[in-house]
Amino acid sequence: MAAEKKELRIIVAGGGTGGHIFPAIAIANALKKINPEIKILFVGAKGKMEMEKIPQAGYEIKGLDIAGFNRSSLIKNIGLPWKLIKSFFQVRKIFSDFRPDAVIGVGGYSSFPVLRLAQQKGISSFIHESNSFAGKSNILLGKRATKIFVATGGMEKFFPADKIIVTGNPVRKSIAENAVSREEGIRFFGLDPALKTVLVTGGSLGAKTINESIAANLDAFESNNLQLIWQTGKPFADQAKKLAAGRKNIWTGDFITKMEFAFAAADLVISRAGAMAIAELCVAAKPVVFVPYPFAAEDHQTMNAKYLVEKQAALMIRDSDAQIQLIPAVIHLATNSQQQATMEKNIGALAVSDADEKVANEILKSLISQQ
Repeated sequence: MAAEKKELRIIVAGGGTGGHIFPAIAIANALKKINPEIKILFVGAKGKMEMEKIPQAGYEIKGLDIAGFNRSSLIKNIGLPWKLIKSFFQVRKIFSDFRPDAVIGVGGYSSFPVLRLAQQKGISSFIHESNSFAGKSNILLGKRATKIFVATGGMEKFFPADKIIVTGNPVRKSIAENAVSREEGIRFFGLDPALKTVLVTGGSLGAKTINESIAANLDAFESNNLQLIWQTGKPFADQAKKLAAGRKNIWTGDFITKMEFAFAAADLVISRAGAMAIAELCVAAKPVVFVPYPFAAEDHQTMNAKYLVEKQAALMIRDSDAQIQLIPAVIHLATNSQQQATMEKNIGALAVSDADEKVANEILKSLISQQ
């Protein structure tokens, strides 16, 4: 690309969960790899995890005073209109100072006002939709977006067909190019290489049902010679630490920063079924038991999990059944090496490891064609 060396200025907006943040970082890194002169600014929501994780990845981030609609407590939504209006003024100031050539929305509260203003100003806007069921904000914004990057086919029911590019979901390079051995991973968590290891993750914020199911069955893991790497999320962290005290077969923490070591160590995984969790598990090629989050929009996590179950690439336990069925299913899978091998092969066949590069190249190609 001859025109690559022009200093482009790009805003990446979104966050709220690791499922939005880590793909955003992967895309930013891919852009910088292709063109080191690109200036990248992140925009997130104040108080959300992106305000911590983005600077750790080496990027500047501006925070907006914005929140999402609270479905569980309508009274908490009273201040939403004011927050949305305030966020638009904040975005205007950011645009005035940074002067972006393009914006990329990866999902989360903060992506809406950023993409909306870009479209009003005629600035190139790109959307990455990680789920097989598009969010309402992205559907609305997609009508005027420059390009829309999606994980799977069949998204024409949500977006204009001529704007869609199927790229897959960007996976962190540390996972896509993981060279950590199982023994190194086990040692990282201070566990026993001789025991089967179960990685438990409810996503970056944790999962109440999964955590409670694990907590009620810690003795069952020990009696079946299984050990745990248990990422709890912050709300359950203290309780898990107390429950795990004195048990040599359990590592527990609220967040795993070096997920490549966890995937290397794991023989089996218990996980929610968010799009990014699935993308990483496909690349890691691990046998997994999904417990889909039942309150995800349009129940898309159940749809995500069913797609893999139909391909014999995973197992699924409904959230409402987890307390009774989850641990027996995991223990049974741990004893069935043939089923593990089948699942590893089938889930690995679904892996996409270069989605970040595809997205970055398409963005730059689009911007250069407009010059």
